[in-house]
Amino acid sequence: MNMALDEALMKWHREQKIPPVLRFYTWQPAGLSLGQFQKTKGRINTDGASRHRAEIVRRPTGGRAVLHDEELTYSIIVSEAHPMIPATVKDAYLILSKGLLNGFRNLGIETDYAIPEYGRTDNQSSVCFEEPSWYELTVNDKKIAGSAQVRQGGVLLQHGSIPIQTDEEKLFDMFLYPNEQVKKRSQQSFKNKAASIADITGEHPGLTQVRDAFLEGFHEGIGVNFESCSLSPHEWEEVRVLAETKYLTDEWNFKR
Repeated sequence: MNMALDEALMKWHREQKIPPVLRFYTWQPAGLSLGQFQKTKGRINTDGASRHRAEIVRRPTGGRAVLHDEELTYSIIVSEAHPMIPATVKDAYLILSKGLLNGFRNLGIETDYAIPEYGRTDNQSSVCFEEPSWYELTVNDKKIAGSAQVRQGGVLLQHGSIPIQTDEEKLFDMFLYPNEQVKKRSQQSFKNKAASIADITGEHPGLTQVRDAFLEGFHEGIGVNFESCSLSPHEWEEVRVLAETKYLTDEWNFKR
């Protein structure tokens, strides 16, 4: 339903039925979202996901797998023609990340922009938070928020995950490794490269506090005023049908 709603919002914005959208949401049950072009065979542990009652779904955006559990997810939907949006993906990340930077600052966390010295490496890990890409946010060189973007039919969709606390044992049960030693080594590498809000602050803020901090952060960072909106029963039905015919199917989630 979460991925179907984001796709539907893109469609309605493309049809000029709704203005640009900033959406915050959570997942119940927990979800493991895969990047649109991410390989699953031999990499994703479906048994592990089932054991932890996490549903697997493929995002329309790129990137690597993200466990949506104790975290806040955001999506931004805006026309590529909007004067605020640069032509390149990298430059758009810089503009939109200003909202995230201010959101973390509202929680008392000072972050830096990730600027890889030589661009992305050939790291073959399936885990999103193993490596920051351009203009994602870091604290002490550890990635603290992950983002992915896609542009379709003149509309930009950016997804992002803001971890409040990470259950590393659960996360790494979602992936397949040649043996337990390799798994433990990957898990240690993750600890050295990624952090959650709780890791940085030593506290576990509530979802409402985190959402409000980032709502104000996007208002401050990109200079936009937001109004709340809700869907009609007809719109919810459109989302439900899209979820059932696309995002609940093995054809979309595993056979791409």
